[in-house]
Amino acid sequence: MSLTLSDIQHLYAAAGNALYGGEAISQREHALQAAWLAEQAGEDDALVIACLLHDLGHLLFEQGDDDLRQGLDDLHQYKVLPFLRHLLPDEVVNPIGLHVEAKRYLCQAEPGYAEALSESSRLSLALQGGAMSPEAAVAFAHQPHAQRAITLRRYDDAAKIVGMVTPEFDYFLPRLAALAK
Repeated sequence: MSLTLSDIQHLYAAAGNALYGGEAISQREHALQAAWLAEQAGEDDALVIACLLHDLGHLLFEQGDDDLRQGLDDLHQYKVLPFLRHLLPDEVVNPIGLHVEAKRYLCQAEPGYAEALSESSRLSLALQGGAMSPEAAVAFAHQPHAQRAITLRRYDDAAKIVGMVTPEFDYFLPRLAALAK
């Protein structure tokens, strides 16, 4: 199966109000904040759109807000890839697929990173395998798109601000359409 731009827009409109994994904001707010923070920092269009869509798998596979507390990892970062590969370039898709591994990498590579994660991110980290080993971290850092995934991860971590004002989803549609294959 593949997604269209209309499908993506519909998913955020229909399911985007669901709470974001134990945080006090919605899935849509989280996506918009991540993309807006990336844009404000001057990131390229591909990374802005990767930030916008990085958790699309949660919406596509209907992860419930309570799933983390029940010990369920929906593997959203992997399951969404076949739905996006035909539509968007690797510069968008690959960082999405690596953003959870980037969290695990940063827990190994950056002192204090794990402690700074939100409670929900620490809970999901445990389900996702915890911090990488030093050897795995070296291997991760040498993958194509690893640095972009790390950058996406930092916007992901920051995009949990209750009441943050961002543009609406449609604001990002021209960029998304320009990147579509």
